Amino acid sequence: MGKRKKVDIKKRRQKLIKEKKKELQSKSIKVEKKSTKDLDLRLEKETKLYWIRAITGFLSAIIGRLIFGLIGWFLFLWMLTWWFIFPFIVNFFILKFEYDKEEWAWKNIILPGIGIFFFLFMIGGVFTHTILFFIPDFSSILEIFV
Repeated sequence: MGKRKKVDIKKRRQKLIKEKKKELQSKSIKVEKKSTKDLDLRLEKETKLYWIRAITGFLSAIIGRLIFGLIGWFLFLWMLTWWFIFPFIVNFFILKFEYDKEEWAWKNIILPGIGIFFFLFMIGGVFTHTILFFIPDFSSILEIFV
C-alpha cells in the first residue's frame, strides 16, 4: 500500500459548492424562461386589451352622447357595438395578434376589461349627459352642423 495523497477538504468542498451553485442557477434560469414564456405573452396581450378597453369605454360614451346625441336604448346599443365588435378589430387589424388554433377562443378577446369598459362607459356617459343637460336646446354637436 503506498502513501495516500493529502487532500485539502476545505478547498475541495468550496470548489464543489461553487460548481453546484452554478448548475442550479443555470437550471433555474432555463426552467423559468421556458415555462413562463407563453404565459408572459398571453398576459401582455390581455394587458394591452384591458387598457384599450378602458380607453374605448370612456371615449365611446363621450362620442355617442356628445357627437351623435344618443340617449336611452340607442346609447345602450352603441355601447354593445363597441363592447363586442371593437375588440376583434383591435385584435386582428390594429395589433395583429396571432393565435394558435388550439389557443384561440373568442372568450380570450371579449373577457379582458369588461368591467372597466362598462364602468368608464357609464361614468363618461353620465358625466357628458349631465353637462349637456345644463345647456339649453343642445343635444349633440351634429345639430350645429346640420
